[in-house]
Amino acid sequence: MAAPARQIMELTDPAATRVKELLDKRGKPSAGVRIGVRTAGCSGMQYTLEYADEKGKYDEVVQDKGVTILVDPKAVMFLIGTKMDFETDKMKSGFVFINPNEKARCGCGESFHV
Repeated sequence: MAAPARQIMELTDPAATRVKELLDKRGKPSAGVRIGVRTAGCSGMQYTLEYADEKGKYDEVVQDKGVTILVDPKAVMFLIGTKMDFETDKMKSGFVFINPNEKARCGCGESFHV
């Protein structure tokens, strides 16, 4: 028997909890949250998150801890093996991506390159 396919990415418990909170507050049905990457920032690429009203034809679906994450097909190769976390400290709170594909990150932490 073949081993089950490994998901592109995973979520920590705090990330899953925060995604659920955001979807509950949205006030309309959602297919989940879509994650992608775009060219931006001082290091070249930036993560994007948005509500997804429906699954795109080529989106990769990640089901983890009761949350549905849709991965933009153009972002898949940049996100393989990534762990999504949610951190809160005295100065800020937000999603953090622990990505083994990153070669470097800019000083402000807003962008990366592979």
